[in-house]
Amino acid sequence: MLIQQVFIHVKADSLDAFLEATKENSRNSVQEPGCARFDILQQKDDPTRIVLHEVYRAESDLDHHRTTAHFAKWRETVPDMFVEPRYGIQYRSVFPADSEFR
Repeated sequence: MLIQQVFIHVKADSLDAFLEATKENSRNSVQEPGCARFDILQQKDDPTRIVLHEVYRAESDLDHHRTTAHFAKWRETVPDMFVEPRYGIQYRSVFPADSEFR
């Protein structure tokens, strides 16, 4: 499994539009065969801080995700909504084992 977390700081006046665009991207992403999860997390004490928690079965599935129309639409729609550039960190799963992941 390839896990990616993307950290985003959104302008307060863009938060609703950002969440709508991101939910649309997430709904489509979880339909991709190689996408196991695509969670949108909002920080409790600062709702303008968002983390996308994405789980792909293989790196090639993340590569495929980046070629989809829904990701392209999201990528074109949201950059002006950011306080600062987004950044991501990739992880590998320690537990559960890849074979045990749903």
